[in-house]
Amino acid sequence: MSAVIAEPSTRADLFSLFEALAIDYQTVEHRPVFTVDEGRDLKVGMPGGHSKNLFLKDKKGALYLAVAWCDTAVDLVGLGKALGSKGRLSFGKPELMSDTLGVIPGAVTPFALVNETARALREVVLDRALLQFERVWFHPLENTATTGLKPEDLLKFIRHCGFEPRLIELCAPLAAEA
Repeated sequence: MSAVIAEPSTRADLFSLFEALAIDYQTVEHRPVFTVDEGRDLKVGMPGGHSKNLFLKDKKGALYLAVAWCDTAVDLVGLGKALGSKGRLSFGKPELMSDTLGVIPGAVTPFALVNETARALREVVLDRALLQFERVWFHPLENTATTGLKPEDLLKFIRHCGFEPRLIELCAPLAAEA
């Protein structure tokens, strides 16, 4: 007997959910972008806060998604302590990330929380620095486009997906917790 595995959501599925939640969004198509630096030239035409998204795990296998402003120097040691993780946080392997979030490397996004398999995450962490912008931008489950929405709509989406995001200054996570 084999388990039934739900297929990852598509961009169309994601946008249908946005519409059902009355989330206003804007999408810009572009070449595939795998890193923050690769897409810097594209961001000029998309004013707002751009992200880097980190799929992390601790020594006991607990999984985390950290969503940071693209220019934040994330303190992974401090973040691990703030989250109470077991041992140091490290980047999850690409196969584990794809199995958990349903996206390929280079397309990690908080929008992947729409996938049922994302329930394996222990916690979702948002960088307060990112939320200061009028519009925040993420890949819509694939890295050939970028979708922007208001920070309050990002929070609405994450909560709809069953997570209460922890808001932390990811450059100094322990200071933010104090």
